[in-house]
Amino acid sequence: MTKPDGLQAIEKPLASLPATIRNLILEHFRALTKYEPVIGIMGKTGAGKSSLCNSLFAGNITPVSDVTACTREALYFRLYNGNHSLVLVDLPGVGESEIRDEKYKALYRNILPELDLIIWVIKADDRALAVDENFYRHVLGNSFQNKVLFVINQADKTEPCHEWNSANNQPSPQQIANLALKFHDITRLLQPINPICAISVKTNWNITEMVELMVESLPDKSTSPLSAQLHSHLRSERVKETARNDFGNAAGGILDVVASLPVVSRPVKSLIHQIRDAVVSIARCVWDFFF
Repeated sequence: MTKPDGLQAIEKPLASLPATIRNLILEHFRALTKYEPVIGIMGKTGAGKSSLCNSLFAGNITPVSDVTACTREALYFRLYNGNHSLVLVDLPGVGESEIRDEKYKALYRNILPELDLIIWVIKADDRALAVDENFYRHVLGNSFQNKVLFVINQADKTEPCHEWNSANNQPSPQQIANLALKFHDITRLLQPINPICAISVKTNWNITEMVELMVESLPDKSTSPLSAQLHSHLRSERVKETARNDFGNAAGGILDVVASLPVVSRPVKSLIHQIRDAVVSIARCVWDFFF
């Protein structure tokens, strides 16, 4: 079976709508297929932010703005992979000093609204979480905590680190127990909305599971273009299924927005509602055409 032209397939159920409404929906749909997610990466120095990004994304990285050796500003990078792009924002790590943290609070508050997700990297052997708790509660607050995915990195350094099973690339039972305590501490202090995950970038342990949680934590419009940036071995069936379903949900959301416009007459609103399920189903079917 040949793969259908994605836009032509979407256009078919829209044929009964007035041309202006049909073109408006198609315009929004094209924007959805070209959406550029913005992902923030934060964590203290040495948490492994850069190595994590390299392990996740296959796209070619280009600085969006001039990058100097100073990491005390947010650094923007654009990743290109085929027809899709993704922006990574390297946020300066907190906890360096009280003076700098005060400056970072203003910086974070300005950037937070533009981010689709924040990957907050915490070292497995870092026991000082007071600064993280302060920023999470008082800088992110209730408005942005849903955007955070806490990632415990360097799980291979969890004590007793000499027990890491190199042959099977797995933590020992005692390391698993200590990681569970780390999960408990973060949950108790921060009460995160999204699930916590533990990984080891160095040993490539649990990266696929982390990617699946990351995709499930994103807004519907962001999952598909982000999945297109992942290394191919990380595009698991669970990742693709989540992205495909979210793409359909986002397409349905476009019709909901257009139907809610005051200029749309009641009969046209009714038509939009009638074709909504068909558009969602078709969008999921043609997902591979776009991503």
